[in-house]
Amino acid sequence: MKDFKSSLTLQNLVFDQIEFTRKGFKQTSKLSFELEVQIGTGEYDAHRVTLILRGEKPEEYTVVISLSGFFKIEGKDQIDDKAIQSLINKNAVAIMMPYLRSELTLLTAQPNTDSVVLPPFNINKMFDEQH
Repeated sequence: MKDFKSSLTLQNLVFDQIEFTRKGFKQTSKLSFELEVQIGTGEYDAHRVTLILRGEKPEEYTVVISLSGFFKIEGKDQIDDKAIQSLINKNAVAIMMPYLRSELTLLTAQPNTDSVVLPPFNINKMFDEQH
Protein backbone atom coordinates (compact mmCIF):
# COMPACT_ATOMS: atom_id res chain seq x y z
CA MET A 1 0.00 0.00 0.00
CA LYS A 2 1.31 3.43 -0.91
CA ASP A 3 2.16 6.05 1.71
CA PHE A 4 -0.21 9.00 1.25
CA LYS A 5 1.21 11.04 4.12
CA SER A 6 1.64 14.70 3.22
CA SER A 7 5.06 16.33 3.33
CA LEU A 8 3.36 19.38 4.89
CA THR A 9 2.88 19.31 8.66
CA LEU A 10 1.14 21.92 10.82
CA GLN A 11 3.43 22.59 13.80
CA ASN A 12 1.54 25.41 15.55
CA LEU A 13 -1.63 27.42 15.03
CA VAL A 14 -2.37 30.70 16.83
CA PHE A 15 -4.88 33.52 16.62
CA ASP A 16 -2.92 36.78 16.38
CA GLN A 17 -5.96 39.05 16.57
CA ILE A 18 -9.67 38.61 17.26
CA GLU A 19 -11.72 41.79 17.19
CA PHE A 20 -15.47 42.39 17.13
CA THR A 21 -16.65 46.00 17.28
CA ARG A 22 -20.36 46.69 17.66
CA LYS A 23 -21.65 49.74 15.74
CA GLY A 24 -25.39 49.33 16.18
CA PHE A 25 -28.34 46.96 16.31
CA LYS A 26 -29.13 44.07 13.96
CA GLN A 27 -29.40 45.09 10.30
CA THR A 28 -30.68 43.30 7.21
CA SER A 29 -27.49 44.00 5.24
CA LYS A 30 -25.03 41.20 4.51
CA LEU A 31 -21.52 40.87 5.84
CA SER A 32 -18.94 41.97 3.29
CA PHE A 33 -15.43 40.72 3.85
CA GLU A 34 -11.99 40.41 2.35
CA LEU A 35 -9.47 37.67 2.97
CA GLU A 36 -5.74 38.36 2.91
CA VAL A 37 -3.07 35.65 2.84
CA GLN A 38 0.49 36.43 3.95
CA ILE A 39 3.22 33.85 3.46
CA GLY A 40 6.67 34.05 4.98
CA THR A 41 9.26 32.17 6.97
CA GLY A 42 8.90 31.89 10.71
CA GLU A 43 11.25 30.70 13.40
CA TYR A 44 13.06 27.35 13.23
CA ASP A 45 12.80 27.14 9.44
CA ALA A 46 9.00 26.87 9.56
CA HIS A 47 6.82 28.47 6.91
CA ARG A 48 4.42 30.99 8.44
CA VAL A 49 1.05 31.42 6.77
CA THR A 50 -1.26 34.15 8.08
CA LEU A 51 -4.93 34.51 7.13
CA ILE A 52 -6.52 37.87 7.87
CA LEU A 53 -10.26 38.28 7.52
CA ARG A 54 -11.67 41.80 7.68
CA GLY A 55 -15.43 42.12 7.57
CA GLU A 56 -18.11 44.72 7.99
CA LYS A 57 -21.84 44.59 8.33
CA PRO A 58 -22.72 48.27 7.80
CA GLU A 59 -24.14 50.02 10.84
CA GLU A 60 -23.99 46.77 12.84
CA TYR A 61 -20.39 45.61 13.42
CA THR A 62 -16.87 45.15 12.11
CA VAL A 63 -14.77 42.04 12.63
CA VAL A 64 -11.07 41.27 12.21
CA ILE A 65 -9.59 37.80 12.66
CA SER A 66 -5.91 37.05 12.11
CA LEU A 67 -4.73 33.45 12.28
CA SER A 68 -1.16 32.17 11.78
CA GLY A 69 -0.10 28.62 11.05
CA PHE A 70 3.49 27.41 11.21
CA PHE A 71 4.24 24.58 8.80
CA LYS A 72 7.20 22.28 8.21
CA ILE A 73 7.91 20.43 5.00
CA GLU A 74 9.56 17.06 5.42
CA GLY A 75 12.05 16.04 2.76
CA LYS A 76 12.02 19.49 1.18
CA ASP A 77 15.52 18.87 -0.20
CA GLN A 78 13.87 16.40 -2.58
CA ILE A 79 11.00 18.71 -3.60
CA ASP A 80 11.39 21.49 -6.15
CA ASP A 81 10.66 25.11 -5.18
CA LYS A 82 7.48 25.32 -7.28
CA ALA A 83 5.99 22.27 -5.52
CA ILE A 84 6.94 23.71 -2.13
CA GLN A 85 5.19 27.00 -2.97
CA SER A 86 2.11 25.10 -4.09
CA LEU A 87 2.06 23.10 -0.84
CA ILE A 88 2.35 26.26 1.22
CA ASN A 89 -0.03 28.43 -0.82
CA LYS A 90 -2.85 25.99 -1.35
CA ASN A 91 -2.63 23.20 1.20
CA ALA A 92 -1.67 25.33 4.21
CA VAL A 93 -4.52 27.77 3.55
CA ALA A 94 -6.97 24.87 3.10
CA ILE A 95 -5.82 23.37 6.43
CA MET A 96 -6.35 26.70 8.23
CA MET A 97 -9.73 27.68 6.76
CA PRO A 98 -11.92 25.58 9.11
CA TYR A 99 -10.36 27.35 12.12
CA LEU A 100 -11.03 30.78 10.61
CA ARG A 101 -14.57 29.78 9.61
CA SER A 102 -15.31 28.46 13.12
CA GLU A 103 -13.98 31.59 14.85
CA LEU A 104 -16.08 33.89 12.67
CA THR A 105 -19.17 31.84 13.49
CA LEU A 106 -18.38 32.05 17.22
CA LEU A 107 -17.81 35.81 17.10
CA THR A 108 -21.03 36.52 15.25
CA ALA A 109 -23.15 34.24 17.46
CA GLN A 110 -23.97 37.18 19.72
CA PRO A 111 -27.31 38.49 20.96
CA ASN A 112 -29.11 40.59 18.32
CA THR A 113 -26.71 39.39 15.57
CA ASP A 114 -27.11 36.78 12.84
CA SER A 115 -24.42 34.11 13.08
CA VAL A 116 -22.23 33.99 9.96
CA VAL A 117 -20.83 30.84 8.38
CA LEU A 118 -18.24 31.49 5.67
CA PRO A 119 -18.96 29.69 2.43
CA PRO A 120 -16.47 27.12 1.12
CA PHE A 121 -13.67 28.66 -0.92
CA ASN A 122 -11.94 27.27 -3.99
CA ILE A 123 -8.38 27.84 -2.73
CA ASN A 124 -6.80 26.71 -6.02
CA LYS A 125 -8.86 29.19 -8.04
CA MET A 126 -8.15 31.98 -5.53
CA PHE A 127 -4.38 31.54 -5.95
CA ASP A 128 -4.56 30.96 -9.73
CA GLU A 129 -6.38 34.30 -10.16
CA GLN A 130 -3.70 36.12 -8.13
CA HIS A 131 -0.97 35.03 -10.55
